[in-house]
Amino acid sequence: MSDHGSADEMVRRWQEAAGREDLVLLDGFHALKHALRFGARIHMAVADDPEGVRVLAGGLAPDVEGDVARLVRAAPLKQLVPRVHPTGVAALAVRPDREAGRAALAKTPRAAPVVVLDNPRNLGNVGAVVRLAAGFGATGVVTRGDLDPWHPNVVRAGAGLHYATVVDKVTLDTLPPGPLYVLDPEGEDIRTLTLPDDALLAFGSERHGISPELRARADHLVSLPMRPQVSSYNLATSVAMALFHWGGPGPGNEA
Repeated sequence: MSDHGSADEMVRRWQEAAGREDLVLLDGFHALKHALRFGARIHMAVADDPEGVRVLAGGLAPDVEGDVARLVRAAPLKQLVPRVHPTGVAALAVRPDREAGRAALAKTPRAAPVVVLDNPRNLGNVGAVVRLAAGFGATGVVTRGDLDPWHPNVVRAGAGLHYATVVDKVTLDTLPPGPLYVLDPEGEDIRTLTLPDDALLAFGSERHGISPELRARADHLVSLPMRPQVSSYNLATSVAMALFHWGGPGPGNEA
């Protein structure tokens, strides 16, 4: 088969697969790299210049260079994705088993908290929170509300680290078990608290804060230190501060 024929075949296969609900778009090399590191099953991966992507992997992530060389095939990205990533590669990966993820969230006792995002609105912020949860080793990130935490823009912002932690959507009645610590300006200063490993750490939306129904379910209200007249922190910043307090030295959290 000619190179042109091979590229046409890859375009056809991609277009047939792109609408499948069990597949997730990995946009760019870093998303592909992280997904591979954390066990994602890659349905197909394409690049304008597969050899260039292999060289990139050799320089930045030699642990996945062999997988990249084996998986990535040539195809015109501009025909396949709305916006071509600067690294010139995209992939479709099988979404993790949802029931297995929910079982991990429900397991007791847990070794690390679950981050709860209450009606988030900003796709990029949710992706950033997934990266933080993966980096800190949190059990997972769950969202309430309309936003899909597996939206392509969230996965893009999360740099493929959805595969390094559990990411799911829940309702108030299907929250994972564990004491609910709600971040609220009227709460107790987080610096005086020890956050347990099985905590649910709940954060409100960027504009409206925590919802009344979730606040009413709180076992503890917790506040972050903030200078007077400063309105709020970015959502991802708040999550980072809380996870750092959970995992780092502090009252009850000896180094």
